[in-house]
Amino acid sequence: MAKIGYLSIGTNDFDKATGFYTKLLGEIGGKPLMPTSAGLIYRLPEGAMLMVTKPHDGAAATFGNGTMIAIQVDQKEQVAAIHAKALELGGTCEGQPGPRGAFGDFAYFRDLDGNKLAVYYSTQM
Repeated sequence: MAKIGYLSIGTNDFDKATGFYTKLLGEIGGKPLMPTSAGLIYRLPEGAMLMVTKPHDGAAATFGNGTMIAIQVDQKEQVAAIHAKALELGGTCEGQPGPRGAFGDFAYFRDLDGNKLAVYYSTQM
């Protein structure tokens, strides 16, 4: 069975980015797993891993327009907590926590490099 193994997020300030993600993902049981020559891979309790990396081509990291990584959490209360933690760590708000129709509760933010992330809880997905 094929599945997504990991996702990569580019950064221009590796130390700042890994500080952000180590604290943010630690809130939901994520842990730094494996350093690579240009990055660090995080293991979440379930699902795909997340790698924070400097671009391998040496060019500046940029965020993708329309690109977003969504992190599913186990409890509705975690949506607001993770969103608040991201903002506390220097992220910016892209959508306050709250219900999004019948899909569940979602919140949106950008990391320190402008990458867009969502955190969500849903009984539908």
